[in-house]
Amino acid sequence: MLTYEDLLRSRDKMDFTAQAITRHKGTALYNLSVVADEYDRQMNRTITQYRKLLYTISGKQVPDNYSANYKLCSNFLNRFVTQENQYLLGNGVTWTNPETAERLGDDFDIKLQELGHEALISGAAFGFFNYDHLEVFSLREFVPLYGEENGALMAGVRFWQIDNTKPLRATLYEIDGYTDYLWIGGKGRILHDKQAYINTTITTAADGTYIYNGENYDGFPIVPLFANKHKQSELVGLRENIDAYDLIKSGFANDLDDCSQIYWTINNAGGMDEIDLAHFLDQINRVKAAVVEGNDAKAEAHTMDIPYASRESLLDRLRADMYEDFMALDTKNIANGATTATQIKAAYEPLNNKTDQYEYQVIRFLKGILDLAGIDDTPSFTRSIIVNTQEEIQIVLQAASELGSDYVTKKILTLLGDGDRAEDIIIQRNADELDRYNAPEEEPEEESEETPVNG
Repeated sequence: MLTYEDLLRSRDKMDFTAQAITRHKGTALYNLSVVADEYDRQMNRTITQYRKLLYTISGKQVPDNYSANYKLCSNFLNRFVTQENQYLLGNGVTWTNPETAERLGDDFDIKLQELGHEALISGAAFGFFNYDHLEVFSLREFVPLYGEENGALMAGVRFWQIDNTKPLRATLYEIDGYTDYLWIGGKGRILHDKQAYINTTITTAADGTYIYNGENYDGFPIVPLFANKHKQSELVGLRENIDAYDLIKSGFANDLDDCSQIYWTINNAGGMDEIDLAHFLDQINRVKAAVVEGNDAKAEAHTMDIPYASRESLLDRLRADMYEDFMALDTKNIANGATTATQIKAAYEPLNNKTDQYEYQVIRFLKGILDLAGIDDTPSFTRSIIVNTQEEIQIVLQAASELGSDYVTKKILTLLGDGDRAEDIIIQRNADELDRYNAPEEEPEEESEETPVNG
């Protein structure tokens, strides 16, 4: 792989950029990212490229074009990665200073979720802080150039091309600015000369719009987000289990299809050749009946029962192993409405442990972005969990005298999924209590003596 020092030593940066792209596409990280992206999109490579073969008497392999060949792709990688990413980032980032969110851009939380998902898939993804918003670069479109001395990201190349017959575009990002390149038919040229990251423009009737001032950040404006401490794709170690699951499931479907039809045996009809048998089956298919010649000749229909218990057991085992190895939450284990809060928390513990490690990577990334933006703040996250609502409410009510009425109201409404109304309800309740307190006491009515009336 090429490094930042290689960039500094290069004499022609355009040639270096082209070479960096070619080298990057040949790395194991890039190729694993391509494969992981396919699994994320439920286009599992192993099963989609699987071919059924037959062997002749001489041992030659020939394609099996006659039997069923279902290719069923599971969606485990996308399910696991989405669960981990959304568990941490689904509710966005909470900042101590409300102005931080405004300075980072309206769509920062959305972009951060996209970046996190891509990082978990490929092992690393890159966030470009472009003045007032975040842009996401995947490992399949960005060549990182790390420093040989400190291992920090010091430069990089973003590239894109619709297909091999179309022009190749690339941008070389350096600490002091970025340069755009274009290749058509193998011939390259500078599309835009190097310019600063933060440009101030002015527009006049005579000169139009032009840049009159440019400045850069204090550091390199692209920050990497790694999936884990190993900096590797979450597909590593999981792919073999997914492939086994897909192959067994697809093979089961193939066997059911191949054996679903009726086959016939004809007794005491040894004189029938293949043409006669074909004629017999043709009659069966067309008129649902056929004549069998000979006094003792008879035809019997048969079906096959496919053993399934062992396959179902193995599929369940593979599924359970994948959830355990990935430390994911299997909602089937807590789908019972009688599950206690303690059981729910225990089921979430592996996911919490895994997400804690991922959270460290996200915090390190956010710190890099805050440093670029010149913001002093601390991020925090709110994780969404399944709860036993009735049990949680009972616990809150038992401690109501110690917690206070306002907290109890907010907590119960939050558990019921109506937390946004808590403040309005508290204000209205306090107003009603104040009205009752200030209301004048009613004076008791004086009793009047009735005067009897003589009729």
